Amino acid sequence: MPTRNPGARWSQWLEALRLQQPCVSSLVVDSCSDDGTNFTSLPAGSRCIQIPVASFNHGGTRNLSLQHLPPATDVVVFMTQDALLADVDALQKLVSAFDDPTVACAFGRQLPHADASALAAHARLFNYPDASRVVSLADKDRLGLKTCFMSNSFAAYRVADLLAVGGFPSHVILGEDMAVAARLLLAGKQVAYQAEACAYHSHNYTPLEDFRRYFDTGVFHAREPWLLDAFGGASGEGLRFVKSELRYLLKHASWLIPSALQRTVLKLLGYRLGRAEARLPLALKKRLSMFSGFWD
Repeated sequence: MPTRNPGARWSQWLEALRLQQPCVSSLVVDSCSDDGTNFTSLPAGSRCIQIPVASFNHGGTRNLSLQHLPPATDVVVFMTQDALLADVDALQKLVSAFDDPTVACAFGRQLPHADASALAAHARLFNYPDASRVVSLADKDRLGLKTCFMSNSFAAYRVADLLAVGGFPSHVILGEDMAVAARLLLAGKQVAYQAEACAYHSHNYTPLEDFRRYFDTGVFHAREPWLLDAFGGASGEGLRFVKSELRYLLKHASWLIPSALQRTVLKLLGYRLGRAEARLPLALKKRLSMFSGFWD
């Protein structure tokens, strides 16, 4: 798990890990946190290494962690510091996907945190339904880009399959998980969604943060054009999300509909600017991006 100033939820994350049955070992890769977090209280069998803040990258840092796996590790789980395991057997349920030898990676269901806004809660319910599924390349005509949907906030990989496709892309602004899932699908493997394996993970983004996140997504798609060439664009899924969000808000928080429509415009603008990032000056890209360190 990569960390950077994990803050108040750190103790909850550790406790959820300690309670896992069976016990697991863990590796924390910390980007020189300076918020006073105590990394010496990890469960037995776990450890922490530190890297410079400037060296962090969503793909490269996870590749670094692969070099520290114990010998003969079959399956590796990746999480983020704000994803809290919901049950004592959450990891066991996640990795049970690999009972099927054709499954190369799996991701679990993300539930909204207790403090999630209606917008954040809907995003989790839309992207992480209550029904498990296993997809292959044959599903791309039906699911499009959603076929290779994946989230390293709570995901697992068969190590041999992950290494066979070259690990994660070493320098990406985000989307390292989706890129690997796509490569595994193209290699004839399957991707599993384990709805019974749950973790609490959501973000109450501001409108500006939504814009920046979608700008970075546009950058990712612009720099990895093979992904859209192989699986198709994301416009259909985006329209389905907006319709679902409006129905959800009508039922649960109708006063947020104007904000949701504003955010939809900002997301679209951010994404289109990201897709055109090659024509933008570096200084502007750093201001528009959620991960400004990527551009250094």
